[in-house]
Amino acid sequence: MIEHYKNQEHTIFHGDAISILSNHIPSESVDLIFIDPPYNIGKKFGNFHDKWESEAEYVNWSYQWLDECIRSLKPHGSLYVMTSTQAMPYFDIYLRKKLTILSRIIWHYDSSGVQATKYFGSMYEPILHCVKNKNDYIFNADNIKIEAKTGAQRQLIDYRKSIPTPYNTEKVPGNAWYFPRVRYRMAEYENHPTQKPESLLERIILASSHAESLILDPFAGTFTTAAVAKRLGRKSISIELQAEYLKIGLRRVLDIQEYKGEKLLQPHKNYKHSSCED
Repeated sequence: MIEHYKNQEHTIFHGDAISILSNHIPSESVDLIFIDPPYNIGKKFGNFHDKWESEAEYVNWSYQWLDECIRSLKPHGSLYVMTSTQAMPYFDIYLRKKLTILSRIIWHYDSSGVQATKYFGSMYEPILHCVKNKNDYIFNADNIKIEAKTGAQRQLIDYRKSIPTPYNTEKVPGNAWYFPRVRYRMAEYENHPTQKPESLLERIILASSHAESLILDPFAGTFTTAAVAKRLGRKSISIELQAEYLKIGLRRVLDIQEYKGEKLLQPHKNYKHSSCED
């Protein structure tokens, strides 16, 4: 039996994503899907090693859950998917046959340490924004506007118009997004190797869902998708294989304080510099 936990707005499944998607998520039931899967780059996630025998095996596995996500998406729904820069071309070619790709987004960030010295190191992760119906989908442009520096800071005038007009002070973001990575001392930090920032999920959720919309995250990790959905008044379904990360979701999304006799606490963060310690 699949282990799951829920309240009126949020459901958490503990188990394999493909199995749960196939057997527990109805067709055309979800408004928005955010997918941040393993990237096949060798990271350790609890008891799981993120490395397949071949690139072909990883891609074929990915196509299985992509198909299940497409099946579960409502006709007006949106799907955002991330993966490594190496694998994204496979995802792109596969998905353009099944959905409309509206945007190819890059999330870029600062270096976390020493970068490559013999080639140009990777400083971004790609995201595809896809919809089932290019003529009918949710996009709340006014909810995600950012400062337009030409109008807001430089205060320039467009003299090409018949009546000179100041440039707009706000705009919808383009497809290059800067958000800092989640760091150890940040309030939202959880113990996970690839945690995504709340600011990234907030933009996606505000843009592509309404209040009470249902959002699916099949590789929940630190449950940032569900946590932001909760804060913004959306509903969520999360799937997570590793018990170590399941406990984050129980605490962060469902406010459960104990799991199988273990108290669920936020990570303890040491704010002392080593030079100050005895």
